[in-house]
Amino acid sequence: MQKSIPLVLDLSEVSADDVLLVGGKCASLGELFRALRPRGVRAVDGFATTSEAYRLLLETDGLGTRLRELMSGLDHNDLKALNTAGREARALMLDTPLPAEVNDAILEAYRRLCDRTHRSCEVAVRSSATAEDLPDASFAGQQDTILNVRGEDRLIESCHRCFASLWTDRAISYRAERGFDHFDVALAIGVQPMVRSDLACSGVMFTLDTESGFRDAVVINGSWGLGEAIVAGKATPDEWVVFKPTLKMGARPIVSRRLGSKEIKMIYGLDDKGTREVAVVEAQRQRFSLSDYEVLQLAQWACLIEEHYSGRAGRAQPMDIEWAKDGRTGELFILQARPETVHAMRRENYIESYKLTGEHGEPLATGMAVGEKIGQGRVHVLLDPDKLTEFAEGDVLVTSMTDPAWEPIMKRAAAIVTDRGGRTCHSAIISRELGLPCIVGTGNATERLTTGIEATVSCADGAQGNVYEGRIEYAVERRTMEAEARPRTQVMMNVGDPDHAFALASLPNDGVGLARLEFIINNHIGIHPMALVRYPNLKRPEDVKLIASRINEEDPREFFVRCLSEGVGRIAAAFYPKPVIVRMSDFKSNEYARLIGGQEFEPEEENPMLGFRGASRYYDERYQEGFRLECEALARVREEMGLINVKAMIPFCRTVEEAERVVALMGEFGCKQGENELEIYAMCE
Repeated sequence: MQKSIPLVLDLSEVSADDVLLVGGKCASLGELFRALRPRGVRAVDGFATTSEAYRLLLETDGLGTRLRELMSGLDHNDLKALNTAGREARALMLDTPLPAEVNDAILEAYRRLCDRTHRSCEVAVRSSATAEDLPDASFAGQQDTILNVRGEDRLIESCHRCFASLWTDRAISYRAERGFDHFDVALAIGVQPMVRSDLACSGVMFTLDTESGFRDAVVINGSWGLGEAIVAGKATPDEWVVFKPTLKMGARPIVSRRLGSKEIKMIYGLDDKGTREVAVVEAQRQRFSLSDYEVLQLAQWACLIEEHYSGRAGRAQPMDIEWAKDGRTGELFILQARPETVHAMRRENYIESYKLTGEHGEPLATGMAVGEKIGQGRVHVLLDPDKLTEFAEGDVLVTSMTDPAWEPIMKRAAAIVTDRGGRTCHSAIISRELGLPCIVGTGNATERLTTGIEATVSCADGAQGNVYEGRIEYAVERRTMEAEARPRTQVMMNVGDPDHAFALASLPNDGVGLARLEFIINNHIGIHPMALVRYPNLKRPEDVKLIASRINEEDPREFFVRCLSEGVGRIAAAFYPKPVIVRMSDFKSNEYARLIGGQEFEPEEENPMLGFRGASRYYDERYQEGFRLECEALARVREEMGLINVKAMIPFCRTVEEAERVVALMGEFGCKQGENELEIYAMCE
């Protein structure tokens, strides 16, 4: 006798092998709970309905037959017909009552869950398609997730909504484009207790760099409140990058961080109903949502999750992971983990680079670049996805943010620009999948750009994406890696911009022969080191005010050391374990003077090229404390981040005595020659 298929399974009974039974999302939730919780990863309990429950619903009142008739002959590229069919399909689903056995199985599992967790049972109800989260499809937001569901009636109502969400316009279109038969895809539902991140923070992390595909980084995004605000692009999150190899050795390698504006947060709704959005107070916006300890904890869990899934797959498997912090207990939790779907499937053996070649003015709007391409077209500022018929093929989509309802429009765009969102929001995920240049988190592109103007959207300028007026000439170069003959001599790179380092490291190289500190000091710090040493006791009140706005409430010395160490650390991590030779600062006095607070500490010289610079500056009383900060930053990269591939180089060293004095001073400041393999070079120029 054939064993009957259960309608509901506890997550402890589910593994990653059960995709056809409970869908990709729930299979992954079960795998997390069953296999990774014993290894210290804090996963959330719960249960899942199975595909059998969905199929029973289709058998009720001839629902499946009516849906087949509705989908028969549908042209998913006909947006009007798609909209009509989707609306009618969802109505059919919602008008058909859940079978009694499905209803009862869900409620019984819910009661068991409440008893197990010993807490008031507010739950998240997450849809999980049986084809969802396969390695070649993101299914990002294709079906519903409903948060803060309380009580049995609302649970059943929410499950019904999830079943119906398998027939949204975007889900129908996505399946058709990917060649999935609509009736080979079923929907399961995951139900888990809510982690009270509405009282704390939540976010997303990837076990690779989402822009370059660099595999040795964990990129973490976080914002206040429930995580849906990040995924939907409603909040521009904080971002941290952690280097995996030395993290696994016990180091603390946070190699970069970026404070997000975190404009809004999603919290529980009034009268215990759903969720609502509220503005984030300024003091919270100016604070990072996670401590360094919490960032490292999440990164360690990400490595364990990736290791586990890679072992199952028999190959390296980058992961896309959702996390949350419970504001009541202060505990971190992993909510979901699924294979990353863009870089994981790439098999290219070539490098494609874009570069603007024509003249252009100042950018009309700036934000975070997604990808490295350039796109051009007529700007179309659009705030309502229902007006997709107004959007022409090849236009540049400019909007506040996107969610899955925008996908039919996104597929027609030459480029995408949004006011809000971070590198892991919906706009960014889908743009990568479509291969489109995208700029997120501009703040005000919908106000600064006007429908009808021609524009160039460039993601080829580094971490900052720029929108320029007009169609600017650009070049695309594609180079096949195998065709690149390597010389017998070592080829080492010159790298100044940390934001380019991960991408540059994919080129054939033997390390970095010159990593310049000037770019980091100019662009990431912008303040004279001695002004930070003496702050707030400076002569110019305007300098004090400018510095205060940059460092926020951080200790001024720590601000310099942290920013410099993270910039150097990102470059060193990109090329690890190959050598990275870091030249200590080599500004001339007139260049130092241009930094905030610099005029107070720099002499006016007839010939700055041969003046107060290089080795002699470092031990001079006028700059010695500034040099201490540089050395402390270098020591932090090597000792705290574990990046001992970093070596130091001293510029403009005039005499042997100067070299000896600088080497001795560096030892006093934490960078002792020969200790932990530290090499110190003199620059020949």
